[in-house]
Amino acid sequence: MLLELTDLLIYDWAGLDPESQLGGAVHFFVYDTVKIFLLLAVMIFIIGVVRTWLPEHKLRRWMGRGGLGGNFVAALFGAITPFCSCSSIPIFISLLKAGVPLGVTFSFLITSPIINEYLVILMAGEFGVPITIAYVCSGLLIGTVAGAILGRMKLGHFLEHDIIASAHADSETIEHNWRTRLRFGWDEAVSVIRQIWLWVLVGVGIGAFIHNYVPQETIHGLMDATGIFSVPLATVLGVPMYGSCAAIVPIAVVLFEKGIPLGTALAFMMAMAALSLPEAIMLRRVMQLKLIALYFTITTVAIIFTGYLLNAISNFL
Repeated sequence: MLLELTDLLIYDWAGLDPESQLGGAVHFFVYDTVKIFLLLAVMIFIIGVVRTWLPEHKLRRWMGRGGLGGNFVAALFGAITPFCSCSSIPIFISLLKAGVPLGVTFSFLITSPIINEYLVILMAGEFGVPITIAYVCSGLLIGTVAGAILGRMKLGHFLEHDIIASAHADSETIEHNWRTRLRFGWDEAVSVIRQIWLWVLVGVGIGAFIHNYVPQETIHGLMDATGIFSVPLATVLGVPMYGSCAAIVPIAVVLFEKGIPLGTALAFMMAMAALSLPEAIMLRRVMQLKLIALYFTITTVAIIFTGYLLNAISNFL
């Protein structure tokens, strides 16, 4: 129905030629924008209501036990919290203050921006459920393993303890009823859409341009030139960039459709989400440069490995 309404609006009412590049680009932009916002509004509301049943105080207690199980719980906690890399840092600090082991808190810090509800919704709508599940599982694996490696290296002496000591206290537990649960879901949907609406428009706009104006042969030529190094190159390019996954998902989808391997596109998206220059600057108030560099290096290597793995799986399928 949405597709028919978009056809009517763009081709009949606006009079654009469906065979022209401009008509195709405008149709792509309108259709994908409306589809994404509808998905976000409905699904984030539902997920927000469901999240009111999640016992966050118990999750924090389980994280405090340490071990690989603690890393996995922290990665899972990061996956269900809708934060970007910079927004995750205050919670990262509060977890350290609560006595959660450093490696476990890193599992949260890594996974939180890589996986969140609007990213999963966008990916499921654009890439499909199987690819989304593979992405989520790989993100959890990166957070769990990278955090466990960092935890075993005994790096606590690289922390700025005066900043951690002044961090805010943990938030109090809220008892919900149906009214507050529905209100929480509504507020969550409104809050997330307000934060990312511009990124959605930018991402869909770039995707519409690539889809209709960049020849597929150009993309294939780029992939042939980089060859086996396409995954690390995409990851390294994504690290210094900062933006919302709401913007990069539509671009990644179009690149994938144009011939960029799945793992390469997702590695770029992961690097852009999990690692950024603003995040490094904010982390400097919490830890020394050596620890920041180590955290970035291990996470980058994990993303590159995951990109190759996803490429291998997609080739096999």
